[in-house]
Amino acid sequence: MKQTSNKPVVCIFCSSSSDVSEKIKSGAAAFARLLAENHFSVLYGGTTCGLMNIVADSHKNAGGRLIGVVPQYMIDRGIQHPALDEMQAVEDLRPRKQAMLDKSDYIVALPGGIGTYDEFFDLLTMKQLARHDRPMFLLNLDNFFEPLLALFQHGIAQKTIRAEHLNLFQVADTPEQLMKMIGAHHSMQVCN
Repeated sequence: MKQTSNKPVVCIFCSSSSDVSEKIKSGAAAFARLLAENHFSVLYGGTTCGLMNIVADSHKNAGGRLIGVVPQYMIDRGIQHPALDEMQAVEDLRPRKQAMLDKSDYIVALPGGIGTYDEFFDLLTMKQLARHDRPMFLLNLDNFFEPLLALFQHGIAQKTIRAEHLNLFQVADTPEQLMKMIGAHHSMQVCN
């Protein structure tokens, strides 16, 4: 784990769409504010798109440190967030995921699309293979991840997923619950 400041870093994967529900928007904003209020930096994809922008603006407006990892072609399009405290340019999406893993202490997926699933599952697979040990979380805003959680149970029933692999991540239903989970992990790391 690498920290770019003295604050622990929470990597957030989420939607680039702004057409998500109001419950998702408000929950994502609340979580980003809680992170700032509790002295955690936010690391994310670094753009001004959709839910990503809501997270960035909410965190920054609450006094948080904002870190972006942005593919060069997105920088060329001018969609990187203007208030980033730190930005790392990368060639493409694959090195972006690795850079985000390298810079993070915690990994959180908020509601999102194919890109969010790709990011979360890639890092979940790496964790399953003992390639990293970062705590991973799903924030189940507006019950967004219920179908995914049902799919995991289906995989267990069909013997394609081991039940113990569900212990590789935790699920929270509210920003406050997730903040408590992250806080508990952080307290254990600080004390060790």
